[in-house]
This record gives sequence, structure tokens and C-alpha cells, in this order.
Amino acid sequence: MATPLTADRLVAALRAEGCTVHEVPGWRSNNRNHKGKWGPVHGVMIHHTVTGPGVDVVGLIFRGHSTLPGPLATGCITKDGVVHLTGNGRANHAGGGDGDVLQAVIGESYKTRPAAPTEHDGSAGAVDGNARFYGWECENKGDGKDPWPRVQYDAMVRATAAICRSHGWNARSGIGHLEWSDWKVDPRGIDMADFRRDVDELLAHPAGWSPGATYTVARGDTLWSIAASKLGNGNRWREIATQNGLKNPDDITPGQKLTLPAK
Repeated sequence: MATPLTADRLVAALRAEGCTVHEVPGWRSNNRNHKGKWGPVHGVMIHHTVTGPGVDVVGLIFRGHSTLPGPLATGCITKDGVVHLTGNGRANHAGGGDGDVLQAVIGESYKTRPAAPTEHDGSAGAVDGNARFYGWECENKGDGKDPWPRVQYDAMVRATAAICRSHGWNARSGIGHLEWSDWKVDPRGIDMADFRRDVDELLAHPAGWSPGATYTVARGDTLWSIAASKLGNGNRWREIATQNGLKNPDDITPGQKLTLPAK
């Protein structure tokens, strides 16, 4: 059981995890809290948008449409890997779902996948997911053919890890909509078991870690010069020090391999 993150804490967590964040104007007060309680929160739900080129997908998730008012998620993750924050609070993304799945997420008690859901929005035993889950709507046609660019997938994993890390959850607190409702298929094309393994890999390292992102120290290097050349900001030297457990930032030697945080 967890109290929802404040807007400031959510932004800070996403950026620390290495996400590129766009705060859509008005997102901090955009919610459906007047329709029901927001929280306690227990997990993060992943969706696809069922949209193609030419659609203002961020605007759609922020505003909703004639039959389903927005926000339709906490954020919209576009194909370029940007996390567009669209809602701060209850959002119309999860609907009704399986209470046994919710308990499995709360206990983080399942193995590879939670048991298949047997409830959906409006069914007799459905429970309210909008009150209990953050939601990421991820830009994709949802036809099983539209690709998931690596930069977008990485942002989806990082955005989920950021929330899990903030609440002290592991990756089993991240589920797909299809694992919540027996009516849903999203996110089509993403294997949620693999997705959770990738989230757990991030959570096993300090925030901002990138697999395979290393730098070999050269003569004359300093953490500041490395941060300036590789991360674009010399002031990020402290992140490199923290990520590599360096108590003395001057204690680097030529040939030493350093793990770098995400840009």
C-alpha cells in the first residue's frame, strides 16, 4: 500500500531514472479524482494507444474523447522515447479488472506472470483499477505489426522502474492491461515477462544506470571532463561517482572502466 507520488516527486524520479520528460501544460491538475479515490496505489499498468501517424496522441491521452474523458493515463510514451506527463491522479486507463491479479501485484507473489484474469470492466467481480494503478499509454497501433522502437521501449522500462523504485516495489508491480482484464490485448507485441526482467535489471542498479554504457578512463581525465564529454554536462560528475561507488572523485586511474548514467 502506497501513497501516490506528488507531481514533483514523479518528475524527479523519472529524470533520475534517465527518462526524457515533457510536462504537458496543465497535467498537474488534470485528473478524475472527483469520480473516485486516487490511491493507495499498488502498481503500474502498460497500454498501447491504438493510434497511427497523424494523430495528436499526447493531446488524446490528456483530453480523452467523447466517450471517455481524459486524462487517459499518467503519461503518454511516444515512439521517440519521450515521457509526456498528462495526468496527476486518477485517470481513465485501467477500468475494472481482476481482484486476484490485484492481490498478486500487491504481494508481488507471482512468478513469471500473474494468473490469467477472469474479470473485466463491468463484470460482477471487477475491481477499480483506475484508483490503484499508474498508467503509461504507449504510442502504437496495437495491430501486432507496428514496431516498438528501442528508444520507446527503453523509456517504457525506465518510466516503470522509476515508479517502482520510488515506492520500493519490484518489477512484479508492473503489469500489462491484458494481465488485468480478460477483454484486453495491450500492450500487443510486448512480452510482459521480458519487460519485467528488464525493469528488475534497472532496479538492481542505481537510478540512471544503462546496460553496457561504460567508459575507459584515459590519462588526464577527471570525472568532470568525462561527464562533460559523455553526458553533455560536467556537473553530472557526481552521478558517475555515485554509480561507481567512488568516495574520492579524484581516485580514478587510466584504464579503469566506469559505468555511465543514461544521458
